[in-house]
Order: sequence, then C-alpha cells, then structure tokens
Amino acid sequence: MAKVRADINLQVTFLKEDKQFIAYSSALDLSACGKTLEEARRRFGEAALLFVEELHKKGTLEDVFAGLGWRKKDSAFVPPLVVGQENYTIPAHA
Repeated sequence: MAKVRADINLQVTFLKEDKQFIAYSSALDLSACGKTLEEARRRFGEAALLFVEELHKKGTLEDVFAGLGWRKKDSAFVPPLVVGQENYTIPAHA
C-alpha cells in the first residue's frame, strides 16, 4: 500500500502555567508541555504526528476527525476554526 502524505494545518494555543508551557489544540483535543515554549511546541508536533499516524493505522482517522468536528473538503480534512477567545467571570459563592 502506498503512503499518502497530506499536511494538516490547525490552530494551537500556547499557555504558561507556573514554570511549564503547554501547547493545546482543541481541533485534536490534544496537548503537550515542556519547560520552554520551544520544547512544548516540539513535543506537541511529535504527539500530533503519533496521534494521526495511529488513527490512520487503525483505520479510524475519518471517524475520530468527524467526532472532533472536522469536515472533509475534496480529499483534505479541515479542522474546526477557533474564531475567538474571551474572558468570562463566573460568580463564585462560598
């Protein structure tokens, strides 16, 4: 079977929690962390690649992507697009 190569473009959010950096993509519901932003970025790339490769091997890529809100356009998968991020105040009652 021939290998098919297709690049996937998705949005990744980077957070800092204490001394850790976190890379998170809601499109894959996947995150990775590192001591530096670059380490978190690299680890996320590795984790995302493994995630997609395993889905492909198991034959569940289309089903999982559909469950995460992706759609198929021509022969490519298109992730859901984050259109904003806002701060909300949640009233806390003691």
